[in-house]
Amino acid sequence: MSATRQVLRGRLSGIRFSRELVLLGVLLAELAIMSQLSPVFLTVGNLLNLSRFFVEVGLIALGMTLIIITGGIDLSVGSNLALVSVVVGFSYVWGLPLGAAIVLGLLVGLLAGLFNGLFSTLLGLHPLVVTLGTFALFRGLAYGLSDADAVSNFPAWFAYFGQAYLGPVPGQLLVFVAAVVVVWLFLSRTAFGRYVYAIGNNEEAARFSGVPVERVKVALYAGTGFLVALAAIIYTSRVSTARGDSGLGLELDVISAVVLGGASIYGGTGTVAGTVLGVLIIATLRNGLLLAGVPSTWQLFLLGVLLLAAVFVNEFFRREES
Repeated sequence: MSATRQVLRGRLSGIRFSRELVLLGVLLAELAIMSQLSPVFLTVGNLLNLSRFFVEVGLIALGMTLIIITGGIDLSVGSNLALVSVVVGFSYVWGLPLGAAIVLGLLVGLLAGLFNGLFSTLLGLHPLVVTLGTFALFRGLAYGLSDADAVSNFPAWFAYFGQAYLGPVPGQLLVFVAAVVVVWLFLSRTAFGRYVYAIGNNEEAARFSGVPVERVKVALYAGTGFLVALAAIIYTSRVSTARGDSGLGLELDVISAVVLGGASIYGGTGTVAGTVLGVLIIATLRNGLLLAGVPSTWQLFLLGVLLLAAVFVNEFFRREES
């Protein structure tokens, strides 16, 4: 009997619980709890509808993952989303064809991200300081261009970006899945992805090894700006409104999802799979508590508790790996 116990203990000790496995367990536990709080939660209709509301956060979180792996951060993503939304809506009202307005919005989002990257790398400033400034700058531009007004008279075909279904599946969910695959391939299967991790682990060593640190960082912020613009178009289509206060507080959900997914704020650690699980956990929490009738103030409190728990778990794994 003792020999059997020793064999079993030896096998169990050989199991390494990865961050992703822990996150998957948390997600499954959430699904079980929320299904008890609301009978509507675990229906196919609700789960598919839920996916319509996390795509914007998920798209931006993909770019934020790569930025945080390098040891950076972007606090301006919510303001950038508002700016793109306003540019698309009001350029259309001012006479630009909507197709051209969408292209302009994508360009504005990319340029906003490029500005963040160039400003922080060329001047050697920490991204926290730079993006805190552009957080106010982009939001101010959005309010100024819109003059605190809103646009909602879009043509019917614009709704396809944020409201269309392919069968029972929301169309924007397919966009998110495609983005996940592309970012995962870049991060795990290319030299660019190795550069991202190298910069996060030791920027000076990466520079001496020939890694184009500044160019990689600029590309990451510009790419994240493009993902923000894509999210802004989907969001504007989903709510059928372009206004300057869009995306308020969005950066909290995005950074929470990335950190919850295992990315270290010190850099060098993070995965696309972890971020996707982080996005799903936060979306499940919000949707389940909403269906259960929990006030929004307590939802924010529970999200904070979840984020603090994620920090402790990440620190545990960091010590185990060191």
